[in-house]
Amino acid sequence: MPQSSGGSTERLNTKRHTGGCQRTTSSPICLLVNPRALQFFFVAVIAPLLPTTLVRGALSNGATYSLSFVDINGNKLSTADGHVTVLVLATKSDWEKAHVVGDRIPDSCLGNPNYRMITIVRFTRKHGVIVRNVATAFIRYRMEEAAKRLQTRYDAQKIEHDAKSDIFVVTDFDGSASAQLEEPAEEVEFRVLVFARDGKLLARWSDVPSAKQLAEVLK
Repeated sequence: MPQSSGGSTERLNTKRHTGGCQRTTSSPICLLVNPRALQFFFVAVIAPLLPTTLVRGALSNGATYSLSFVDINGNKLSTADGHVTVLVLATKSDWEKAHVVGDRIPDSCLGNPNYRMITIVRFTRKHGVIVRNVATAFIRYRMEEAAKRLQTRYDAQKIEHDAKSDIFVVTDFDGSASAQLEEPAEEVEFRVLVFARDGKLLARWSDVPSAKQLAEVLK
């Protein structure tokens, strides 16, 4: 009989400890554990759905970046190689905007080896070899036009320099070049960024900056 009574007492205590949270919603332990479990559950469910913009932010003014590119002619370029760099990111449809940015570069920067403008042409869809070759040929044609426009400005300033050698274009067929800007590729349409000689980001715009804005940054 004493053994039976003790066993009943132990079973009763066990029920009190294990079943208390199910029966007593006002228990301090239940109030502490349940919300934490729910928080963990919702975070685990929502985390995969968070947009990449919350994980990878855009480049920040004042920070230093060493971004590397290879242009259409095989030239290796960097935003931290001693040049003040005007970097333009555009799609094929924004090519004329890139021309406008070039036209608004201050005369004091023309022919100056310390300054450089790089245009990245981003393709929004994947293309085969044939289409890439056609697109590259078209871009080279547009580069010739840009060089003629730039040469006109050189001649007006009596700058004895071949403008064609100052045209740098990067063809971004796979998104690797634009990915360095730390923005989701699907959200990037047009950007203008200015980097100091050491790669420090001085300014950035999502549209064509005015000539005055460029002059203030490039002075």
